[in-house]
Amino acid sequence: FSLPVSAVRAQVQQEPFLETTEGTGISINCSHPNIQIGEYIYFYRQLPGRGPEFLAVTAKGSKDLRAPEGRLLVSADRRSSALWLRRPGRGDAAVYYCALGP
Repeated sequence: FSLPVSAVRAQVQQEPFLETTEGTGISINCSHPNIQIGEYIYFYRQLPGRGPEFLAVTAKGSKDLRAPEGRLLVSADRRSSALWLRRPGRGDAAVYYCALGP
């Protein structure tokens, strides 16, 4: 199955399309080289036929996710982040969004 991804704001860049096999971990990478002090990194996903669903937010470090199971990781310089899905299934096929905000 496939995991389309999209960038919400111009200063955020993501791969346009990712694929994995069911149960094989995948990293959805996000680049935000111009992140400002005080800005947080948000990840959302949008399942087919549904509205956006909030997944996680953090300013730095890493954070475990329960649903979907995985982890949000932020680089030490905060210029990039990654949403790692541990064992994605067909139900996780969605458009994944990365965004910056207060």
